[in-house]
Amino acid sequence: MTLTPPPPRSVPTRSARVWRFGADVNTDQIVPGRFAPYMTSEAELRKAPFIEARPEFAAQVQPGDLIVAGNNFGCGSSREYAPQALKLVGVGAIIAPSFARIFFRNALNLGIPVFEADLTDLADGERVHLDLEAARIHTAGGERPLPPPPAWMREVWRAGGIVPYYRAHGRFPGVPGR
Repeated sequence: MTLTPPPPRSVPTRSARVWRFGADVNTDQIVPGRFAPYMTSEAELRKAPFIEARPEFAAQVQPGDLIVAGNNFGCGSSREYAPQALKLVGVGAIIAPSFARIFFRNALNLGIPVFEADLTDLADGERVHLDLEAARIHTAGGERPLPPPPAWMREVWRAGGIVPYYRAHGRFPGVPGR
């Protein structure tokens, strides 16, 4: 399957909407199995993120918007198409105190910035600015630091994922060049 690239990622200081979710959001809630791209299509997958939990999400999310959730985001099955659907609609980053390990890795592989931080005090619909390079969120209440990601992770984000990174550099991040 070919992954169609999302709209270009916004500049780091663009205003973004916060989409709040609770704890233990599983991959079935992100994309129900009946929307798997091998059962439908990539075009249908774009319509599926949170179709049952928040039916308005896919139609209203804007490129660069943020998901802020509680603990254990992405638990459940190892469906790569759950983070893939979020990439297709242009989610700018996902911030949660903890992630299911395989979801975290799938998101990283697809180039979706993920931060382990507790920002559950942010309100649904709140407008913020995410500065990926500085690992900071700017809110009406002030600046909030995020755990700074390692340089190699930022390189993967900039490339749009691990495969585009490999294609551009002929190696994986952190591996010395040839």
